[in-house]
Formats: sequence, C-alpha cells, structure tokens
Amino acid sequence: MGTELDTRCAEVREKFQVNRAIAVIAIAQLFGTSLWFSANAAMHDLQTSWHLTASDIGWLTNSVQAGFIVGTLISAFTGIADRLPTSKVFALCGLLGALLNALFALCSSGFASAVVFRFGVGVALAGIYPLGMKLLVTWAPGRAAQTLAWLVAMLTLGTASVHAIRGVFDHVSWHLVVLTSSVLAIAGALMVWFLGEGPFARRAVAKANLGGLSSVFRIPAFRAAAFGYFGHMWELYAFWTLVPILVAQALGRVATASTREVALWSFAVIAIGAAGCVLGGAFSHRFGSARAAFIALLVSGSLCLLYPFVAGKVPLYVQLALLLVWGLAVVADSPQFSALSVRACPPEQVGGALTMQNSFGFLLSACSIFTATSAYHALGSWISLVLLPGPIFGLFAMSPLLSKRPHW
Repeated sequence: MGTELDTRCAEVREKFQVNRAIAVIAIAQLFGTSLWFSANAAMHDLQTSWHLTASDIGWLTNSVQAGFIVGTLISAFTGIADRLPTSKVFALCGLLGALLNALFALCSSGFASAVVFRFGVGVALAGIYPLGMKLLVTWAPGRAAQTLAWLVAMLTLGTASVHAIRGVFDHVSWHLVVLTSSVLAIAGALMVWFLGEGPFARRAVAKANLGGLSSVFRIPAFRAAAFGYFGHMWELYAFWTLVPILVAQALGRVATASTREVALWSFAVIAIGAAGCVLGGAFSHRFGSARAAFIALLVSGSLCLLYPFVAGKVPLYVQLALLLVWGLAVVADSPQFSALSVRACPPEQVGGALTMQNSFGFLLSACSIFTATSAYHALGSWISLVLLPGPIFGLFAMSPLLSKRPHW
C-alpha cells in the first residue's frame, strides 16, 4: 500500500514539474517574441517622424525576418541547435535581442540605422522561437502537438502585445513602447536560464552539416509537413504585417476612428490567434495534427479569397468579424505543422531540422511581406489575393498526411 502511494505521489510530482516547465517556457516565449513586431506597434509614430510608407514598414519587418533567417542558418549548420544547452542559448539570445531592441529605440537616427538594429533583433530571435519549441520537446515529447500549441499561442500573444501596449498607452512615446518589449524579453531569458533542460534532452554527437540536415527532407512525412508549413508561412507574417493597415482601412469608414482604436483592434485580430492555437491543439488530441492543420489552412485560405469581395461592402462589424476569424485561423496550423515535423524527424536532429524548416519558412515570409507591402497601395483590399497561393500550395503539399494514422 505504501509503495503504491509513493509511486502515485512521485507521478503527481513529476506531472507538476513538467506542467510548471511548460508554463515557464510558454510565458518566456511570450515575453521574448514581443521583440518581433515592436517596430510595427510604433508604425504611426515612425511614419510621421521618418516619413515612412507602407513599403518602408514592410522593410522594417523584413529586416527582422532577414536576421532571423541568417540566425537560423547559422544555428542549424553549426550545430548550435543540437549541440549546446538549449536553455542557455535561448536565454543568451533573449538578452541579446533585448539589447538590440533597446538600441533601436534609443540610438536609431532614421530608417537606415533602424533596419540594422532590427536585423540584429531577428538574429537573436533565431535562438528564441525554434529553440523554445525544442526545449518544450525535452520536457514533454509525448505531448508535442498540445504543448507546441501553447508555445505558438504565446508567440502570437507576444507578437500582438506591442499593439496592446500602444493602444493602452497611446500618448506614451514610441521609444517607451519598444523598451517595454526589451524588459519583457530580459524577464523571459532569465526564466528559461534558471529552468534548464528537460529530462528528455538529447545532444547531437557530431557537428551538424548541410548533407545531414537535408536528409530529413528525404523522409516523406517530414517533407509533407515542411512544405505545408512553407505554404502557411507565405500567408502568416504578411497577414500580421498588414493587419494594422487593413484595420485602419476598415475603421477609416468611421470618422471617429483613432490611432488607439486601430492599435487595439490590431491587437485583437492578432491575439485571437492564440485561442486558435489552443483550440487546434485540443482538436489535434482527438483527430490528429494533420486534420487540425488542414482545416485551419483551409479557413484562412478561404478568407484570403473572400476578403476583397466584402471589404467596404458589408457593415463594419462584419468586416472586423471576418478579420478576427482570419486571425484565429491563420496561425492555428503552425504548431501542428511543427508537431508533425517533430514526429517525422529523428530525435537527435529535431533542433536542427526545426531550425532549418523555420529558416526556409521565414525566407518565404520575407518575400511575401515585401510583395504585399509593395503592392498594397495599388491593390488595396485585393492584396489578400497575394497571400492566397500559400494556403493553396500548403493544402496540396500536406494532403498525404491526412491518410496516416489518427494521431498524425
């Protein structure tokens, strides 16, 4: 009787420890990824102070994407993602990103210097987002779909948080808004530093190389998940970049619309994606990650097609509701694609494979951001059709996974 009770107590303690670690990593991810769109939260101020266009804002966002791509390639091809302690790399990158973000706020003299600092922030984020996913897997590998859903939910809230800060403190200098995200990133870095590695951490014994990492693309299930993710990424970050513009366009029909309202609605449209991630994780637990990802990508792709035909032609509340549904679906598939990739990938290559997948995905997102922001003034609401090829490609690419076992 005593032995059975001791075993039960040990199981409860272990479960509590794992759940606590998941919560710490998720919150740290929220804080760290608040760096990502800190410049976009200051969009109105920067447009006024530096006379920036929508295309210039796209370049500021893309400088982060470019830095992220460079950082992930360095991480993947040097083996950092699999050879060094994940928690320490995450924490150091969080501190570096916070510093560079603060320099962007305090030392930028104009558009050119801002691009340099934002590029550095992107390099640092390469050690936060993909390694946050790997760190979660070291704590709960059997719950990848659900735990990654929470992680991407925190990424989504982190992305949206700067819009909330801008909306609540609409009279505060944009410098303070940006510096707030640096403070959050420092807090997230310290949380992960003291948490450490999970019990299922594995280190690669050899230096990663291009041939070894590219071999995972010869695994059909990994290839289908990765290509589905690439289609999703063509849409996701371009949509998030366009959200303040689309919201401002919708609210522009109301004479009383203010910068504060644009910021708060932008927060709502992006942040609701966190709920989409959690709902997708719950759905995947019963029906599988492949089906959850397929449905989310189908919904967001349908809205890419539908939106130009309703924008400005339906009541404002309907248009805003469609943006909210779009925001809910557009990121819900992201953790499921990552979970599918984790399942298909050899355990000792998870860090490098996820980092490389992220790198290629963000390269596509940089292309779509540049295309969408450059063409917005010419296309207006029809810009959503530029995002549509991503979901179409992703749906076809991932379709072989739908025939796999239910847990996929």
